[in-house]
Amino acid sequence: MRLSELFKKIRRVASPFAISICLAASFSALSAEPENAPVTLSDDGPTFTLNNGIVSAKIDKRSGTIAGLRYAGQELLLSGYWSQVGRVTGGGDIARFGSKRSSSVKLDPASNGGARAEVACKFEYDKQSGGLPCDVELCYALERGGRGLYMYAIWEHKAGQPGFSVGEARAAFKFNPKLFDFLGIDSRRLRVLPSGADWDRGEALNIKEARRMTTGIHKGEPEHKYDYSAILADTPAYGWASSEKQIGLWLINPSIEYLAGGPTKVELTGHLDVNSGGHPTLLNMWHGSHYGGSVLNVSDDEAWSKIVGPFMLYCNSGSAPEKLWREAQDAALKERAAWPYAWVSARLYPPTAERGCVSGKIELKDPQAPPDREGKLAKLQVGLAVEAYGSNSQRGGGLVDWQRDSKHYQFWTRADESGNFKIQNVRPGNYTLYAFADGVLGEFSRTNISVKAGDKLELGTLSWTPVRYGKQVWEIGIPNRSAEEFKHGDDYWHWGLYNGYAKEFPNDVNFTIGRSDYKKDWNYAQPPRLNADGRGQPSTWTINFELPETLHGKATLRIAIAGSRLRNGLDVSLNDKPIGTIADLPDTGVMHRDGIRGYWVERK
Repeated sequence: MRLSELFKKIRRVASPFAISICLAASFSALSAEPENAPVTLSDDGPTFTLNNGIVSAKIDKRSGTIAGLRYAGQELLLSGYWSQVGRVTGGGDIARFGSKRSSSVKLDPASNGGARAEVACKFEYDKQSGGLPCDVELCYALERGGRGLYMYAIWEHKAGQPGFSVGEARAAFKFNPKLFDFLGIDSRRLRVLPSGADWDRGEALNIKEARRMTTGIHKGEPEHKYDYSAILADTPAYGWASSEKQIGLWLINPSIEYLAGGPTKVELTGHLDVNSGGHPTLLNMWHGSHYGGSVLNVSDDEAWSKIVGPFMLYCNSGSAPEKLWREAQDAALKERAAWPYAWVSARLYPPTAERGCVSGKIELKDPQAPPDREGKLAKLQVGLAVEAYGSNSQRGGGLVDWQRDSKHYQFWTRADESGNFKIQNVRPGNYTLYAFADGVLGEFSRTNISVKAGDKLELGTLSWTPVRYGKQVWEIGIPNRSAEEFKHGDDYWHWGLYNGYAKEFPNDVNFTIGRSDYKKDWNYAQPPRLNADGRGQPSTWTINFELPETLHGKATLRIAIAGSRLRNGLDVSLNDKPIGTIADLPDTGVMHRDGIRGYWVERK
């Protein structure tokens, strides 16, 4: 039997989607840092000041914000604050913390020889005044000889408090615009950004977060805050630096256990503030709504708690910005090695001795694996997370899997190519073990993994037989939960890249199995074609293939979607005859946020 062509039609009006288918010189003016100076703590009534002779941080008691952060003789911050958006069950927003305010000294340096200081600002829920129906404690710590401020938040929802849902929650920092001009995210995104004045004068583009610069060193170029989004688990240190003063300020996450969405979650990192002034901005998006989002819903009377952090604002100096960024990466490795921190004494933060370790080996058994992948597990990630659960909330309804969960903790590690893994510092609890790897469609899971305090749990060899629906006859791309292997997949983070599709593919994608190259002939995203009035029309992608022999029975088309935003669904035809529509894809907004991955799904 000979099949001449298979083509897919995308019906879309609102927005496009991304799809992955598997068929200096030193700055000598800075003074030497007093590495051994004791930490001091002062209280002037409205504020605490923590100082170790290197870094000085001022904490506002009433708001719990960072009112100042000084390093190398410079004030680095305009402000540092925690924020969240969402709704209380029955109505009301959660932007405010509770109104019952108090502050305390958790670690007095006078009692430990100046080794460390820690202070806390607590906000308890008050039914009469509303706000977030959860008690929140914001903690800040500084150690002797350290070049950074540690911070964490404890959220605790008690019986008797109303439920709530969170859309976004983050720690946000506005940097001194007279000082910082260079943003460093990863090795491919290290650059001087436009100034705040350039941003204010910029020309608005298709979304409010994007403008084309009309002045400055980036005149004529677009600037878009989503161009700096990243997988948080793969971005241990990111932040800003001063080209003139050679000072850096970086956010270091020593653990992703508290971050929503596990090891594939993409979120905002740093950018120019989209509001007037365009201030340098840095975010720790521990719960986000972008690229498929995450879910945090707490029911009425439910007992729930979570510690967000600790993480670190790390300062360095004396080198050009790129070198400062690289040095921050080294500092992040040291912080990860020190996790969990022995100095944290919070009741909800188990120390190393009270955590467990889970190890084992994933063995792939796939007789249809291509010869170059047989028995191999490239970039295998193995993790412990809560078993998927249902949610009926107004935010994040439906099934919540590890990709969307923000309510619980997750623990992940990278295994070796032979499948050996060890997950350390696991909080006691009941988990499901998950695993996924490049080149293997789907994921492995094993339920009922119970971890007790101090456990060293050895699971032995776990056999993974991927789901197959018959003999595979062809495949486009690599099952890797992203569109990185396709055209533009290696330079996707530029605003409006999708606008070039019509010019690059004037006749849409026409892909022939065995002859076409998906790195050049298959676009990273499937945009619509725009009419003269700017409205999108469906684009049609054609796949041509021949079967080597006559086959009978049922054939299955498997599609792995790395991101989508469809109104009418994905229409599939075979030899010009419609054979089905995929209409249940989640809205992840990946393409207009200049991404190549979001919430991953498979459909057939």
